[in-house]
Amino acid sequence: MSTEFVHLHNHSDYSLLDAAQSVEMLCDRVSELKMDTIALTEHGNLFSMIPFYKEAVKKGIKPIIGCELYIAMGSHTKKERIPGKGLGYHHLVLLVQNEIGYKNLMKLVSIGYLNGFYYKPRVDKELLKKYNEGLIATSGCLKGEVNEHAYLGDYEKAKNAAVEYSEIFPNRFFLEVQDHNISEEKATHPIIKKLSSELNLPMVATNDCHYARCEHWEAHDILFCLGTQKKRDDVNRLSYEPEQFYIKSQDEMYNKFNSFSGAIENTRKIADMCDFSIPMGKLHLPTFPIPKEYKTEDPDKYLRIICEQNIKKKYDNIDSKVLNRLNFELDVIKKMGFAGYFLIVMDFIQYAKNNSIPVGPGRGSAVGSIVSYATGITDIDPLKYNLLFERFLNPERISMPDIDIDFCIEGRQSVIDYIKTRYGDDSVSQIITFGRMKAKSVLRDVGRVLDMPYDQVDRIAKLIPDDLKITLDKAFKKNKEFSEIKNIDKTHENLIEYSRILEGLNRHASVHAAGVVIAPNNLTEYIPLYKSASTGDVTSQVDMNGLEDLGLLKMDFLGLRTLTVIDKAIKMIYENHNIKIDIEKLHLNDEKTYDLFSNGKTVGIFQFESGGMREHLKNLQPSTLEDLIAMNALYRPGPMENIPEFINRKKGKKRITYLNSSLEPILKETYGIIVYQEQVMQIASEVAGFTLAKADIMRKAMGKKKIDEMAAIKVDFVDGAIKKGFDKKKSVEIFDLVEKFAQYGFNKSHSAAYALVAYRTAWLKAHYPAEFLAATMTTEMNDTKRIVSLINEAQSLKITIIPPNINQSKPEFSVNKKSEIVYGLAAIKNIGYKASQLIYKQRKNDGKYNSIFSMCKSLSNGIINKKILESLIISGACDSLNSKRSQMYEVIDQAIKFGQNFNNNQNQNQASLFSNDDQNVIVEPEIPLISEWNKNDLLAKEKEILGFYLTGDPVEDYKDDIKELSIIKNNNRDSEIVRTGGIIVNKKLLYDKKNRPWAIIEISNQIVKAEVFVFSKEFELFSDLLEKDSLIFVSGTLSTKNQDKDILKIICNKLYALNNIRDKITKSFNIIFDESRSKNELEEIKNIISNNKGKYPFIIHFKYGKNQFQKIKSRRYLVSNQQSLLKELRNILGEKNVWLS
Repeated sequence: MSTEFVHLHNHSDYSLLDAAQSVEMLCDRVSELKMDTIALTEHGNLFSMIPFYKEAVKKGIKPIIGCELYIAMGSHTKKERIPGKGLGYHHLVLLVQNEIGYKNLMKLVSIGYLNGFYYKPRVDKELLKKYNEGLIATSGCLKGEVNEHAYLGDYEKAKNAAVEYSEIFPNRFFLEVQDHNISEEKATHPIIKKLSSELNLPMVATNDCHYARCEHWEAHDILFCLGTQKKRDDVNRLSYEPEQFYIKSQDEMYNKFNSFSGAIENTRKIADMCDFSIPMGKLHLPTFPIPKEYKTEDPDKYLRIICEQNIKKKYDNIDSKVLNRLNFELDVIKKMGFAGYFLIVMDFIQYAKNNSIPVGPGRGSAVGSIVSYATGITDIDPLKYNLLFERFLNPERISMPDIDIDFCIEGRQSVIDYIKTRYGDDSVSQIITFGRMKAKSVLRDVGRVLDMPYDQVDRIAKLIPDDLKITLDKAFKKNKEFSEIKNIDKTHENLIEYSRILEGLNRHASVHAAGVVIAPNNLTEYIPLYKSASTGDVTSQVDMNGLEDLGLLKMDFLGLRTLTVIDKAIKMIYENHNIKIDIEKLHLNDEKTYDLFSNGKTVGIFQFESGGMREHLKNLQPSTLEDLIAMNALYRPGPMENIPEFINRKKGKKRITYLNSSLEPILKETYGIIVYQEQVMQIASEVAGFTLAKADIMRKAMGKKKIDEMAAIKVDFVDGAIKKGFDKKKSVEIFDLVEKFAQYGFNKSHSAAYALVAYRTAWLKAHYPAEFLAATMTTEMNDTKRIVSLINEAQSLKITIIPPNINQSKPEFSVNKKSEIVYGLAAIKNIGYKASQLIYKQRKNDGKYNSIFSMCKSLSNGIINKKILESLIISGACDSLNSKRSQMYEVIDQAIKFGQNFNNNQNQNQASLFSNDDQNVIVEPEIPLISEWNKNDLLAKEKEILGFYLTGDPVEDYKDDIKELSIIKNNNRDSEIVRTGGIIVNKKLLYDKKNRPWAIIEISNQIVKAEVFVFSKEFELFSDLLEKDSLIFVSGTLSTKNQDKDILKIICNKLYALNNIRDKITKSFNIIFDESRSKNELEEIKNIISNNKGKYPFIIHFKYGKNQFQKIKSRRYLVSNQQSLLKELRNILGEKNVWLS
């Protein structure tokens, strides 16, 4: 039963930072009120169009598409303020009646952004006259033209405006009345009634809803402040009337507007006039321009020609297996109407390759297609690796193909530009995405509006665990301290309350990192467009999911950093070694490459560099690409549990078993374990007689745990298996086995493609490690933690790192003739590419820089400023200029002025610096004689600029202490204790099941790296020592999870500050004295310890017989614990026979 009243003027969070309700909240509220229809009218955009439409239909609500437009007072192209009228626009609400109105509204909204944007996306009345058909108009809020004149009391202007709109929208213009207890609104009511009567124009009641429930008004107020960049306590700010702009019930609206004739009833009338469903499901593919020489306009024929030509280059022997697969795929593609899709993808990939833009070998299920392989879309032979086409395109379920393409980050935009040229700029755009107010960010936003101190809110936000899927409610359960924040005071209670309401709402629009949409003709025939005011980027107003719903061709043009690494490494190899590498033609059986994998030396290797993966590789000892494909598929939650079994079966330590012999051909390559989704499909085909297409439907149902669908499929599976000779019990067993693994099975096609990328990167690292690591560092130069990791890896491979040096460094990381990696200037904080490029260019032109002054003279064009010079000096990049850092830092201003004076003289064509006229020679100032910064200050400053310590190590001063006191291996001592020290390089805060904080810290020294588990009890005791860059010493026990041989894993028992650690830890001084030693040596030892008195007991472990010991504690001597004493005694007794305990 339909309701008498319908809300026709409403906003969601897609009216960015103006409305505090999602489309789900809006539809839930409408359902709760038992209303059957709702309109959504965002401010100037149609961002919410598809999600609103789908959510409403799902909940049984009729959706009306609309928009509250901004109407320019003059031309929409005139972008200037109007004296006395501010930005010069009014509001007008438009509602879609039919398909024509839908297309017209999309055009209007697009024009508003593309041509009419001036603070707001504006159109004008001339555009309304052109694009009004199929649209109903209402006069809007107080900012509407009719209503604004009405509240100002100007009846004639209000009348003229109403007449004009009624002529533009004949029989489709309504006078909108609102009542939010605002005096200006009430002032409009008599005039609106009079206009309605005199002009015979119907009235319509609306509430301009901005939030779902009355109690959300304060959260909405906070959101509005955020959008207007105001504090809540600002008395001069704009605000909405409290407790009014929510979705009111029919009775509430009736009580407000029962004196306005027809205003309630007309909402239903308008709703009934709107009869439009967004067309979904129909595909809209662009037409591929087939070259004329092929004498066909049929994309299927052209695709077949291309495939038949290229397949001969891919296979030495074109047998029936190849031809049957090719014909099968081409027939399916023709039946589904996707030939044009393949041709489009083939074309832009060929463009990229022809223009030296690195392209990945493929990704996702498209790798399973022989047509993809033949057309050059992918580089993987699907027959060789037993990949299935039906996993990509299912002939029994028509859906748009999904070919995602990896490009080198630096070449991606060139490909997009090519597509725009190829298909028309109006037919191609990037895709919009929306940033949401997530748990931490919403707290910070709300805290800022509440004018809470930044550090206070920041501390609260940091209590939320680092988890991509975290929500405030989940954080309350995980962290007791966070859950109690709301109890501190009223301000903190408000912070939490408002944040919970606003969490998850859209905050801003931006460009999707990879998405591109291509239409058959002008995009505005299918979707509205958006133009960012800040960047000028044009995107769709519909996101990725919505575009798919509308049947448009969307593609992910992904910028894969690894391809950039490969490209840069290959160029460096050619520059340094004059060797050209064709990465696509590498042999896949290179022993050196597999040795790298087998030794776990995979830091920097795509998909294979985590600690756990490296340990598994050491155990697996991979020797083929198939091994890498399997490991890539297995190393993820769920199937990871099968890795030890997989390895043991491969090595023959465990017996390979099959539930039935018919499964052996399918599972043999993975030693009887189901690893891939394709194997799930093959088993269903082999055992139950399913077509591979039906098997893919089964796989999807199992993967998504669709209970009803799975029950029906199980019946079909068992029946099919029985028909093929299996008994019922075995059939059910096999189905249950398949169902279990289907939930975790991975796409083999994708795994194969990425295993190939991994192999290529590993080959480069195995054969040219310096060039590979330098290229990787360049692509990661903004990630300090990664740079540290890569530098450590280089050092472990005995590759020297040359610190930043203005006389050696290029903008990027590079490799010199000695195969040393030279730090890139652009990686230094505050420098950037422009300045580093200039420094490098000038050095090539003028020769090396000799002093801070000569450098400023060469770089005197204004690009090099004080901040850049400071960073260069502090980072050590100027250390080759024959002055101390402190000295150069002292004369920065003087050096810049010196360069400017030189430049001015040059510009004025005065005498050369080399003139014989001494008066015209600019003499370099003297460097002041001041001492260098102390070591700790120098390193602290260096770390501030580089993000880590490069030219020195704060741990250096404690290396002897750490070496003496560390217990890594027991070395003749019977102890379960593990001890070491170093600097905290990373800290991860966690919470246990009782919501108590604990941490995993990483410490590093020159001997070992350790991961320390500081559980809640110890965390409470030692939390003051657990900050990053703290110098600590840890005592504990070895973790049973200590699987990574490169990193020691310790369960902490006690922590100490590293300063004076020798005195804190030392309990006694120990030596082993063998009975075979002479009395003279004993006397010598007595003399030494007599001269090194201290407070520590001297213990002799007297060795006799076959490794028998007698422990003797000296009553006479208390000795020092200093390094000098240890050294003297070790010279006599040997390194391992003298220690502190």
